[in-house]
Amino acid sequence: MTRKLEGNWHMQTATWLVSRHLSEAAGPWDTRLLGDDDGEYFSRVINASNGIRFVPESRVYYRITPSNRLSYIGRSNKKIEAHFLGMKLQIGYLRAREDSDRVRAACVNYLQTWLPSFYPDRPDLVREAQQLAADLGGRLSIPRASWKYAWIEKLFGFGAAKHSQLYYNRCKESVLRVWDRMMYALDHSSRLAS
Repeated sequence: MTRKLEGNWHMQTATWLVSRHLSEAAGPWDTRLLGDDDGEYFSRVINASNGIRFVPESRVYYRITPSNRLSYIGRSNKKIEAHFLGMKLQIGYLRAREDSDRVRAACVNYLQTWLPSFYPDRPDLVREAQQLAADLGGRLSIPRASWKYAWIEKLFGFGAAKHSQLYYNRCKESVLRVWDRMMYALDHSSRLAS
């Protein structure tokens, strides 16, 4: 969990093999959460467990999700609030297990990583994240656009740069999907012809 928050790692749900006993101990899925609900759930599973065994030879093949998935920036206030709630819960679970300097630093890093999802549209959540970081002994920096979008931020502000990046990523994803479908169809038709 500490490494997940330190490095913003995605731990896909297929990576976990969980017993029924452990699932019951962790409790039911939290339906209030609309994004990273699996991250919150498996944080509880980890807390209810006696430990984790890592199998380095294992592999997971994961699908590409559509562009309307919950984790995209620009989602509704309800989804943003649910995501922030999930973050606070995961921070609480980790700190209940261990409250070291490393864990607190990982939690601040986690907040910093996701701060652009709330800034500048939700100043209330930004303030809450900043207060949580301060309670953890850290400080959050106001997000900056990456070098590709810095000129947009300079001219129109961070919000415009953030939305431009989102639009670009959605367009790029659409093009890649079309390309992938075309290549699959071409490969499929060439196999049928042979």
